[in-house]
Amino acid sequence: MNDYARKKKHKINLARLSDEQIATIHADWQVWARDDQLPPATTLHGTPWQVWLVLGGRGAGKTRAGAEWIKAQALGIDPIAKVPAKRIALVGETMADVRNVMVEGVSGILSVHRDHERPTFEPSKMQLTWPNGAVAQMFSAENSEGLRGPQFAVAWCDEIAKWRNGEEAWDMLQFALRLGEQPCLVATTTPRPVPLLKRLLTDDATVISRCSTSANAANLAPSFMAEMERRYSGTALGRQELLGELIQEDAGTLWRRDWIDAQRTTSPPELRSIVVAVDPPVTATAKSDACGIVVAAKGADHKLYVLDDRSVQGREPAQWARAAIAAKRDFEADRIVAEVNQGGDLVVGVLRSIDPTAVVRKVRATRGKWVRAEPVAALYAEGRVTHVGTFEKLEEEMMAFGSDGKAGGHSPDRLDALVWAITDLMNPEPPRPALRTL
Repeated sequence: MNDYARKKKHKINLARLSDEQIATIHADWQVWARDDQLPPATTLHGTPWQVWLVLGGRGAGKTRAGAEWIKAQALGIDPIAKVPAKRIALVGETMADVRNVMVEGVSGILSVHRDHERPTFEPSKMQLTWPNGAVAQMFSAENSEGLRGPQFAVAWCDEIAKWRNGEEAWDMLQFALRLGEQPCLVATTTPRPVPLLKRLLTDDATVISRCSTSANAANLAPSFMAEMERRYSGTALGRQELLGELIQEDAGTLWRRDWIDAQRTTSPPELRSIVVAVDPPVTATAKSDACGIVVAAKGADHKLYVLDDRSVQGREPAQWARAAIAAKRDFEADRIVAEVNQGGDLVVGVLRSIDPTAVVRKVRATRGKWVRAEPVAALYAEGRVTHVGTFEKLEEEMMAFGSDGKAGGHSPDRLDALVWAITDLMNPEPPRPALRTL
């Protein structure tokens, strides 16, 4: 119960209320919300805020807070809004996220309205229209140009720390917030150390609410809470994804040594798919970063297995290409997965100059190393990745990896290759008819 509800509690006698009055109280978010799910009245300086930043862990109730704020703005519900906001922007990482989470999700906009006040959703127009005429338009942060032209009084931005073109989309939205007496927005996100979030945290016009997953435990499965605590307690990933903390560069790593040790084996089961991942060095000198070469596989048990670390110090392209092709032949790999951000088709060309029959899948890094590594670290935490043997240098990089994208001040080339290999194996692919044993 929040402060608002505590102040009102002594005035409410449910026995004297009609069913309609009870239903109204049940739908009153101001009564049931936690304090961290309601916007502060002003900034610390006593001035009106422009951005309400809600930082929280997974399942902490961020989406519900954003949806209820939009409802209050559209309907003009005091004390959040004095008058209805007639033009609203809803911005998510992708259009699918806006629809599936912000609009139609379990805690989305449609779910928090009573029948008589619920807006009409028009998928073809990608907009919501309330009975009072308020309209919310949907936008993807991937298409910041779509925010040119429209104008709004308020906006809700979800998971801004995941936006690929975060700052560009954010800036375009600010130009569009120009209606009403005090244009403002709510931004809900699990924090990540990205420039946009750091910028907002230091802005005097930003007010901040913080909420942890445990704060919403009453609405989550007890087994989920217990398992999350067991797997992620004390880790940087847990602090970020459960406590909603912003993990800075010196705050730790995504991996824990016991995750690797608990699953380590000397012999894998039958394997369905084997890949060799290559992270080529940027330059070709004796002082170059290493060329990360990691062999991994998906087992018949649907778990993932790291089979070898064949990384070599980057010199001539032919050297690391020969090492990658040798790994492919030794393990009878189905394909080579190669990052081509630096070399483009030249990377593929140098590999096929050694083995013209090699199947090479090109991948490009569009996000930072930390963001790419998070899903892979989560698989380790869940016990779904096994090291077949000990890979000392690779595991040292994993333990030293920080959110600055480096391991001990250096590029984590072995880790990069590992992330590409595991990510590739997690992509859907046709089942292999034949099983293999190493």
